Amino acid sequence: MAGLVMAAIAVGILLILLGLATDFLVDWMWFSAIGYLPVFWTMIGAKAAVFLGVFLATAVILWANARLALELTRRRGSLPTGFAHTLAATGTPPDPLQFMRQSIGQFLPWSIVLAGSAGLVALFIAAGELSRWSVVLQFLYQVPYGAKDPLFGKDIGLYLFSLPAYIAIKNWLLLTLLSSALFAGAVYWLQGDIEHQAQSRSISPTAIAHASALLGLFFAVKAWSYALDRYLLLYGDNGILVGASYTDIHVELPVLWLLIGLSTAAAFASWANLRARTSILPAAAIAIVFGGVFLFSGVVPALFQRFYVKPNELALERPYIERSITLTRQAYHLDRIVAKPFPAEQDLTLETLEANKATIDNIRLWDWQPLADTYAQLQEIRTYYKLRELDVDRYWLGGAYQSVMLSARELNASLLATEAQTWVNLHLLFTHGNGAVMSPVTRKSAEGLPLLYLRDIPPVAHGGPEIREPRIYYGEEKSRYIIVHGTTPEFDYPKGTDNVYSSYGGAGGIPLRGILRRFILANYFSDVNLLLSSYVTDDSRVMIRRNIQERIRTIAPFLTLDHDPYLVISEGRLFWMQDAYTTSEYFPYSRPAPGINMNYIRNSVKAVVDAYNGTVDFYLIDPADPIAATYQRIFPGLFKPFAAMPPDLQKHIRYPEDLFTIQARLYQAYHMKTADVFYNREDLWDFPRQPTADGGVAPMAPYYIIMRLPGESQAEFFIMIPMVPSRRDNMIAWLAARCDSPDYGKLIVYEFPKEKLVYGPFQIEARIHQNTEISQQISLWNQMGSRVIRGNLLVIPIENSILYVSPLYLRAEQGHLPELKRVIAAYGEHVVMKETLAEALTALFTDGAAPERPVAAAGAPGAGARGAATRAREALDRYNRAMELLKSGDWAGFGAQIDTMRGVLEDMSRQSAGH
Repeated sequence: MAGLVMAAIAVGILLILLGLATDFLVDWMWFSAIGYLPVFWTMIGAKAAVFLGVFLATAVILWANARLALELTRRRGSLPTGFAHTLAATGTPPDPLQFMRQSIGQFLPWSIVLAGSAGLVALFIAAGELSRWSVVLQFLYQVPYGAKDPLFGKDIGLYLFSLPAYIAIKNWLLLTLLSSALFAGAVYWLQGDIEHQAQSRSISPTAIAHASALLGLFFAVKAWSYALDRYLLLYGDNGILVGASYTDIHVELPVLWLLIGLSTAAAFASWANLRARTSILPAAAIAIVFGGVFLFSGVVPALFQRFYVKPNELALERPYIERSITLTRQAYHLDRIVAKPFPAEQDLTLETLEANKATIDNIRLWDWQPLADTYAQLQEIRTYYKLRELDVDRYWLGGAYQSVMLSARELNASLLATEAQTWVNLHLLFTHGNGAVMSPVTRKSAEGLPLLYLRDIPPVAHGGPEIREPRIYYGEEKSRYIIVHGTTPEFDYPKGTDNVYSSYGGAGGIPLRGILRRFILANYFSDVNLLLSSYVTDDSRVMIRRNIQERIRTIAPFLTLDHDPYLVISEGRLFWMQDAYTTSEYFPYSRPAPGINMNYIRNSVKAVVDAYNGTVDFYLIDPADPIAATYQRIFPGLFKPFAAMPPDLQKHIRYPEDLFTIQARLYQAYHMKTADVFYNREDLWDFPRQPTADGGVAPMAPYYIIMRLPGESQAEFFIMIPMVPSRRDNMIAWLAARCDSPDYGKLIVYEFPKEKLVYGPFQIEARIHQNTEISQQISLWNQMGSRVIRGNLLVIPIENSILYVSPLYLRAEQGHLPELKRVIAAYGEHVVMKETLAEALTALFTDGAAPERPVAAAGAPGAGARGAATRAREALDRYNRAMELLKSGDWAGFGAQIDTMRGVLEDMSRQSAGH
């Protein structure tokens, strides 16, 4: 039986080692294939050093303590054991537990047991510490921050790089000492030096001496721990400020020095007990230290805070609030936000709109969800294609700077029919997606559908950038390994009743030459087909980690990735742009980001992934970031300078949404730079509210927009968010981050006059619902077999005024094809709804007469360019079309045409009255 157990253990260990070896070899092959082998060896070396260092140190300490306990008990002499002996000596049978313990202690193979147990526990502890490899490397290669904290005068690099390493070492020492005490205690108990019975407890002097030595080491480590706790005061949060407060500095800090002294004294007292060997001295040391912790670190600061600080809180905390404000703003680059006044005037005219044509022509009328549904219906083509994410970007198209939305057409083989999900189809035949779909954010067709600049398979450009290599092997879909260069061609795209096939011509993938590589990968994927299939040859290559975020995280796991990688079309090829952050939770005095475990962030890296080859390039965009500079020291070949990024790709970098959202949320409080205002929360901001599709309310999200800032000569690409006062709906400011060179990364906040009411998005929404004509029309559509979908309301700054625009979509109850049917525009007190943005703006800014010069937007001609005959013809066409739709039972289409005809007739009536 024992032999079977040992054999099972041996097999289990062998399988674990085989799995570890397989993972290592696959990683080595993969890093070699993508050109980052030095990064792999650096990470493996660091992990191995941490694991072996912790394992050996822990194992030696545990074994040494257990062995010492065993030797000391043996010198004292073993206790007599045996049932017969005890019965003869005392006349009573021994306690069963005591008899079992003595029997185990007598016959146990101590050398093997101690070494094996110490090694096993050390293995678990080392495995738990393995994730600290990056902490160790940052500590060894750290770059100074260049500024000091205001309390201790230490370079902030100490907190970013050294303090996490010290805390990790301290925690490991405490865990190892605790484990050592348990190991030694188990030996003493088995050898009879520790007795614990119902009527009595006893510990031998030898065990007391050993325990005293370990207790002294514990108190020494605790003294160091309290020394580190001084620095942890810089991360406290008393509800008013983050960092060391008045109580922390005047009570907690002296208390920590007291606890350092008590712990040091307790350590020497414990070591002194090596000679006295009494249980009283260690017990007194424990009581004094932990009693002191409870009294001086718990009770005294609480009483001091309540009865001294609280009544005079603002006066006492003012300098510490200012520290918290300053360093929080620094940690998130809020100190670089430039504040400018925005008069919020009401002087927009048609001429002003014409002068801001670039802004008007790029007002986004297509929301993500309706457009995603429309793309899916029109352009997914086959069930196995997936237009997974929609991205917003800007391109120079037709001589104009245009904001567009685009989505990659990826292939998801799991969407094949169940009977078609064979191994060959999943891994050799259906290998890649094809092309992308692109449309402008504003324009629509006569049917209310997006105008597609890129469409179909292979992709055809109608106003969009040409794609010469449309195949997508690496994207956002869930990663599944595929094999290229097999003996069977790959499915490329459908063409009529036939299919077009292709062969991969890129450099991606791991070569499969040799039976050994195939065996390793077959074991890695638990897929024997890699060994048996005749479709796989020595020329074949296997592509793994094809999800771009998984790919980037494997190479650089120390970077935090933005949630939204986006597709870029450049020089006829497809690329993925991924924003990456360096973060820390150890920046002193900085408030943690809401819902995220960090208090420092920089968008220091832009990662670019080739959708065809899978190559990954990391570009360092913020070399001043000390964390990025530290990683550059650790991995010298990982980051390229930003200037090395191809110029056409540089045009598509954008300020990342996650970073902007974090900064905007913190800026809601930290735009207040004076302690008094901050303490009273006099000017707290918030994101505007907006209605949701299910009838609820949600905060508005930041959005990208092309617009011309006040005082600037040309339109730029921005990400922006309006701001409202806390628990109010009127707008008080708007925050924007510039995305275009040479001003990339600059943040601006435009603040409104506090004495002037500027309607916020939620108030405009209320005005829209109160508009009788609009509400009646929406109700009519909802009763005619259609469903009205309200798009997001956008705040559009133009010159020194604010324009509000919201799209409206119609979708048949049984359909999945939303159509953009109306545009709602609001300015000041006026709200209108028209078929196009141009018509809405014309109606909004015309007082009873059509303008001589129309506003050109959304690809539609202005109303003033049309003659009366043309307008009459249009009304008749609308009527005839409405009758056709009525006969076919399309009530939604009928209502839309009648409403449009009504708008045309109203325009004709106004024009006639004007003349």
